[in-house]
Amino acid sequence: MGLIAHTATLPGGEPPGQDRWGVSQRGAVVLDGASSHSPEAPDASAYVDRLLPAILDRLDHGDLRTVLRDAITEAANALGLLPGAAPSSTVLLLRLGDEAIEVAALGDSTAVIGHPDGTTTRLSDDRLSHIGAAQRRAYREHLRQGSGFGPEHRDRLRELQRSEFPHRNRPGGYWIAEADPAAADELLIRSFPPEVVSWVVLATDGIQKHIDRLGGRWDAVASQGNDQLAAFLQDAHAWETEADPDGTALPRSKRHDDKTIVAWQPALSPIN
Repeated sequence: MGLIAHTATLPGGEPPGQDRWGVSQRGAVVLDGASSHSPEAPDASAYVDRLLPAILDRLDHGDLRTVLRDAITEAANALGLLPGAAPSSTVLLLRLGDEAIEVAALGDSTAVIGHPDGTTTRLSDDRLSHIGAAQRRAYREHLRQGSGFGPEHRDRLRELQRSEFPHRNRPGGYWIAEADPAAADELLIRSFPPEVVSWVVLATDGIQKHIDRLGGRWDAVASQGNDQLAAFLQDAHAWETEADPDGTALPRSKRHDDKTIVAWQPALSPIN
């Protein structure tokens, strides 16, 4: 039996967006292709379409860093991509083993692991947030002051993204799935004995922000079925449209980002 999870995804604009998810016999993958705010950032749709199956084909066996390294190499070769000039994507991985449950992150998507004692462990790669931090704070402050998502906002994002490129996949910078397989060596991995994991939620930042905005009830998200998760994403999208169309309450790069959740519980999917 393959891994069974409850899932939902909602593109921020025209389908299919740039989020992707999939499951293997023993694992799950969530990708969030980077938005393009400048000519230096190519559209990520074709890249995530190639990267997802390349990871899934390898996910059930071997070291997770090797899995991602080989998948990046395959996707980059298939698309003729060059490091520094390629689209990019965050990566979240979940893998069930007989002796350990592994959760991994590269980029600013978020995994939350629930434990039987009611505590949680949160895993996200925050290295990008330290690049262009002053510019990031500035565009969010402009949004809080009511500047909206107009041309000036787009100019600020364009300059922020341009300032990030020299630090991509560099020591002291940030790491992301792109065309350089060495980025896989920077994958953040946590391993847990199966008996201490009650559930795992993988979420792209488009919906992670809303879960945190609503008090961070990740356990409630983990218990929802497919239809409930889909409704939750729709509610978040509607809130962005109706309650916060200019990003004053929840500053973000655009009014609607892609939103994806994969929620797994041991009762849904036996390890063996």
